[in-house]
Amino acid sequence: LIRSPLCKTCGMPFLSADGDDHLCGGCVTGPPRFTAARAAALFAGPIRELIHRFKYNNRVQLCRPLGLLTGQQLEPFAAAISADLVIPVPLHVKRLRQRGFNQAVLLGEILAREWRLPISRCNLRRIRWTEPQINLSAAERVANVRGAFSVSEPAVLKGKKIILVDDVYTTGSTVAECARVLFRADVAEVSVITVARAES
Repeated sequence: LIRSPLCKTCGMPFLSADGDDHLCGGCVTGPPRFTAARAAALFAGPIRELIHRFKYNNRVQLCRPLGLLTGQQLEPFAAAISADLVIPVPLHVKRLRQRGFNQAVLLGEILAREWRLPISRCNLRRIRWTEPQINLSAAERVANVRGAFSVSEPAVLKGKKIILVDDVYTTGSTVAECARVLFRADVAEVSVITVARAES
């Protein structure tokens, strides 16, 4: 599980077990598009295996323990930001047909119930097919998702504090692009929550 000290913006844990939360070098030199991000655990070991089984082996029932772990671990962060709405990162309709479910929606539903927040499943849409991010470099990931998302009803989101939910934070390119589109819809804040984040 990820514990302090960590970056106050992107949530990256620091190697030292001592000290206060502070900004990492990356967030100082190039602040991300979102307001803040947190993950419950590192994307390694059993957590990595569970997420892979959940996403790629159709073990949909694993969304519950992963979602509850995330909800419990990140409840203080969620309470502090006083969000208005949960929005899962959308899948393209082609990938949704291939997989049969959107893992971010299933996780978002659990978090919304745990934190007593409404969830919007369809307002943020993926409007362009993108290649899987897993084998791309950081720069390629940014280019891959550019222009891939849109908001259907911006007026519904105006002034809202959003929790954007996904399963894994790797480079942050997908959630950054989602945040860019959401801020164009005049949301107040976009806080990213994931089950896991890749080790730096």
